[in-house]
Amino acid sequence: MSQPTDERPVFRGELALAIVAVFNSFMVVLLLHSGFGISTVSSAPYTLSRLFPALSLGTWNYLFQTALVISLMAVRRRFVPLYLLSFVVGIVFGITMDLHQEWVALLPQTLPMRVVYLAASLVGMAFGISLSNHCKLPIIPTDLFPREMTLILQLPYRTVKTTFDLLCLFFTAGMSLLFFRDLEGLGAGTVLSALFVGSIVAKFDRFLDRHFQFVSFLEPDGVGSAAEK
Repeated sequence: MSQPTDERPVFRGELALAIVAVFNSFMVVLLLHSGFGISTVSSAPYTLSRLFPALSLGTWNYLFQTALVISLMAVRRRFVPLYLLSFVVGIVFGITMDLHQEWVALLPQTLPMRVVYLAASLVGMAFGISLSNHCKLPIIPTDLFPREMTLILQLPYRTVKTTFDLLCLFFTAGMSLLFFRDLEGLGAGTVLSALFVGSIVAKFDRFLDRHFQFVSFLEPDGVGSAAEK
């Protein structure tokens, strides 16, 4: 008996990952521009960029992501070639973040517009993360790290992800209080992203599962979503 044909349109994973690298870096910068804080995983690079401004936020971002990739290989005690692709994606993410900062700084910062930026960035980041979940390719290291540590430690993803986010927040809060006597980069947007982005991602995951099949050069067959694996 022949299997039913999947009539969902094909979405290339390579295109999805390119969108994630450019679009989510914009969402992070837009959230920062709103004045309501920065995303959880970008909080540590942001603090470092404030402490050592000779290097840009984008540069600190991919240095941080490089450290995550190296840490994963150290934990695995072996070289993992696919992690290098994730490292390249992280560099593109950091470069585009710096490019976005140049023009996002020109956007008006009235209170109504700041609220719009906050809402748009939270929903936009969730959409980008959902695309990342589906792309069937090595993803941005800040997303890769909790996913891989879940497999290595044999712990629930939620536990690893929450611990990773909290460590980033504690590092940011500690460094900010120590050197700035203030919570630099942390605000309502940071808290809201930690509380609600995951739920919004789940909604986008279900939408993409219903309407598209994702394929890539690594996984040519569009089978399910990354969230289901």
